[in-house]
Amino acid sequence: MNKPISVGVIGCGYWGPNLIRNLHQLKDCHLKMMCDASEQRLAHLRTLYSGVEGATDYNVMLNGVGLDAVVIATPVRFHHVMAKAALLAGKHVFIEKPMAASVAECQELVDLARQQGLVLMVGHTFLYSPAVRMIKEIINSGDIGELRYISARRLNLGLFQKDINVTWDLAPHDLSIILHIMGETPHSVACYGDAHITPGIEDVTNLYLSFGNNRAAVVYSSWLDPKKVREMTFVGSRRMIVYDDIATNEKIKIYDARVERPPHYDTFAEFQYSYHYGDMYVPYVKQEEPLKIECQHFLDCIREGRVPITSGEKGLEVVRILEKASECLKRNHIRPQPTVADSRLVPPAPLLDPARKPATSVPV
Repeated sequence: MNKPISVGVIGCGYWGPNLIRNLHQLKDCHLKMMCDASEQRLAHLRTLYSGVEGATDYNVMLNGVGLDAVVIATPVRFHHVMAKAALLAGKHVFIEKPMAASVAECQELVDLARQQGLVLMVGHTFLYSPAVRMIKEIINSGDIGELRYISARRLNLGLFQKDINVTWDLAPHDLSIILHIMGETPHSVACYGDAHITPGIEDVTNLYLSFGNNRAAVVYSSWLDPKKVREMTFVGSRRMIVYDDIATNEKIKIYDARVERPPHYDTFAEFQYSYHYGDMYVPYVKQEEPLKIECQHFLDCIREGRVPITSGEKGLEVVRILEKASECLKRNHIRPQPTVADSRLVPPAPLLDPARKPATSVPV
């Protein structure tokens, strides 16, 4: 495929315009059509991109327009039906996160894309961030020692969603990074949270993931915090990395800090932890827009027949965790709150083997 790849974008609300802007700038992309239910939104965007056609009917994009690929940036409840229709129409598909509303929907799309020989990619944008790529390289090099755990905080005031809770809305970014860094799927998932504004839709959640080799990850998500926070900490046995995506320049800080147990001691009285505090340094991170890199990667995968870094299978892994998190939240809401006398919590939901029984309790 030597000619520019013809692409259409469905969903011109919050995130769609960012995709449209980047795709329009790429030389090997022909952004041919924008689609949205709002004629007002389309009219506004056509003043910015006069050469791009507009449509309010999604079926128009799939029939007779001559598109090679479709980019879906709609609410999650539409992802599956729209992606399925596009794949059946022979279009390569890019879906914003989360991939779909259930594991079953994701699996159907993965299988269909494979049968059709089409590219299916999920918009886990942060895996294309130069900062995250550098963190992956630093950890893989062994510079921070053995990775012990990852903590993530993604907080802000809104934007409240009507069809998904805050875990489904915000956590996919952190989950995609965690899975990418860990290189494996967690053994179990536990999630706790509450709905303060909209009944039944949690706006504050805490997600705990257990991995092999005594490693773990914690993801705190909130729509109810006054300050926007996008921060992750990677704790190693030798050093620690703090990643602040909001920072303008110093997105990555590496701390030469650690705690060590004494190698030998005869009595408990001789047992002393050793704390090491060294320098902090900031590596240079090249300034590139991750979304632009992501859009180019989608085009490259179509042209070269490659599997995307954020493939449908990767998107399915994230949704599997989200689905298990929802199961945990439901269990927590129907069980009585633990007391001092009864410190047992709801057991984590098993992730890999549905037949495997989870532990009876989780230590507080």
